[in-house]
Parts: sequence; C-alpha cells; structure tokens
Amino acid sequence: MSVRPATTDELVAVMRLLDAAVLEAEASVVGDRIDDGAVFVAESERERRVVGALVLDGSHVDAIAVQKERRGRGIGRALVDAASAAVDGALTVDFDEGVRPFYASLGFDIEQRDGRLWGVRRASKE
Repeated sequence: MSVRPATTDELVAVMRLLDAAVLEAEASVVGDRIDDGAVFVAESERERRVVGALVLDGSHVDAIAVQKERRGRGIGRALVDAASAAVDGALTVDFDEGVRPFYASLGFDIEQRDGRLWGVRRASKE
C-alpha cells in the first residue's frame, strides 16, 4: 500500500469511500481540496485502487475513510502520518467517541469540546 496526494481523476473513488463511511462531504469541496493537494489516498499495491482517503481543511482532518474490509491494517495510520507531514504545526481533528481509540493510538491529545471529542497531534520534534 502506498499513500500519496490524490489526483483529480480519483474524486469519484474518494467520494465513494466517504459516502460508504457515512461522512458528509460535498464533491465540489473535495475536488477543490484535491486541486490544493489537501487530499491523500492510500492505494493498494496489487489492485492499484484507492482503499483509503483523508481530506484536510488546512491542518484539520475534515474526513478520513478506509474500506471496511481493509480496516485494522495500518491504512488510517499511514494516511494520518502523511497528513501530519504535509501540514505546518499541529494536526487537529474532531470526532465521535467510537473512534477515540484510533486517534489515541496515533498520539493525539484528546479533550471534550461542545459534545464532541477534539484531538491535537503535535508535530514531532526531530
């Protein structure tokens, strides 16, 4: 599996992943973010198809989705790592309780804000 910025011709594949994960996203907004280099995709090596996607809004994770049958294989982690490397400073995300273990395992500092969880992943010091 490889992670890279999405290309314009992958908009449909990204939208299918987001829709399957029941994440609200407008295709025009995601398309603009692809043009800005703010969407990352995970591509399977063998099938050469998109199996995961992450959409940024600045340094905030707007959406992340991985094909259901491929979850638990490090794809989400690889997408978050790519996003972290691409932003200046900290990466942020807001999310529901059900995915707290995922974000905690990635080193996000988590707090409650307005009924949702908010995570901050600080840039690693090298």
